[in-house]
Amino acid sequence: MGKIRDIMTAEIECCTLLDNVFEVAVKMKELNVGAIPIVDQDKLVGMITDRDIVIRGVAEKHPGSSKVEAIMSNDLITVTPDTSSKEAAKVMAEHQIRRLPVVDDGRLIGIVSLGDFAINELTDDQAKQALSEISEQNYNGVQH
Repeated sequence: MGKIRDIMTAEIECCTLLDNVFEVAVKMKELNVGAIPIVDQDKLVGMITDRDIVIRGVAEKHPGSSKVEAIMSNDLITVTPDTSSKEAAKVMAEHQIRRLPVVDDGRLIGIVSLGDFAINELTDDQAKQALSEISEQNYNGVQH
């Protein structure tokens, strides 16, 4: 069974608490990603997804100039680089998340997504299981 360090993406683009929502959205567009970690001196302090921008930003009438803290999620679920891929997939399914920050002593060192599982043959079944559980609950209205 592999460790998360073997499949995580280590090259991560982040924003800081000094950035605003517009800057995060532009970075998402440029990078073609749906989530941006928010760091403060290399420590992970939050995460903003494209969905956060819509639900907590636009729908609640926050202007693009709002600081990231206004809409970021700061109650984060994370794993360490030594977490097994099986355990990480289980955590993602249990918490209905598609991206999982990898931290070492609070410092962001990577991120693992369902796509990372899908390209790793050893964990392909785990990714399918996690995706099916996430999708099933999302489509049945349990959590959005």
